[in-house]
Amino acid sequence: MESNLKSVLLGERIKTSVSSVPAVRVGFLRKTIECKESRIGKHPIQVPSNVTLTLEGQDIRVKGPLGELSLTYPREVKIETIESGALKVSKAVETRRANQMHGLFRTLTDNMVIGVSKGFEKKLQLVGVGYRATVEGNDLVLNLGFSHPVRMTIPSGLKVKVEDNTRITVSGFDKSDIGQFAASIRRWRPPEPYKGKGIKYADEVVRRKEGKAGKKK
Repeated sequence: MESNLKSVLLGERIKTSVSSVPAVRVGFLRKTIECKESRIGKHPIQVPSNVTLTLEGQDIRVKGPLGELSLTYPREVKIETIESGALKVSKAVETRRANQMHGLFRTLTDNMVIGVSKGFEKKLQLVGVGYRATVEGNDLVLNLGFSHPVRMTIPSGLKVKVEDNTRITVSGFDKSDIGQFAASIRRWRPPEPYKGKGIKYADEVVRRKEGKAGKKK
């Protein structure tokens, strides 16, 4: 038994032949990804006469009658002034991330120019019996059906105006700060879908749900 197993392992009884086949190298074709220019990023930014620009490397500072803003660009994006005095945002490298940053930072720069020259505003509406808002000094006071009124400090650089105790207007030159403060106001009482009570944006459409029907007789 031991000799038979040994002979099998040594290849005495089972003869195998391995044919020598030349190895074939399999190659994979890499498809070059072409990054098209952003439809938003390729448009130049018109700068009004009352706005002053300062460019220092990847940093830009925009100053206007309403305030001053600054922004730092990533290395994938560059900004320059063209002959007409407008700003042009372009890609420094040809990558997918650069294509994404191209449109984003063009929009951020345009918002800065518009903000310091014209400003932005966001409007909210209070819907509900007894819901009202007032401005007391530097605080926005909201009565939303809680056991106590909600008091919110208005950030610097923003203005809040209340009309008819239910319409709130948040204005300023920094669009992101306006949107953040407006969202924090809405977060206290988001509109519910049955009666629509709560705080909603003026242009917001609240999808309503039908209440439970009574029992059939």
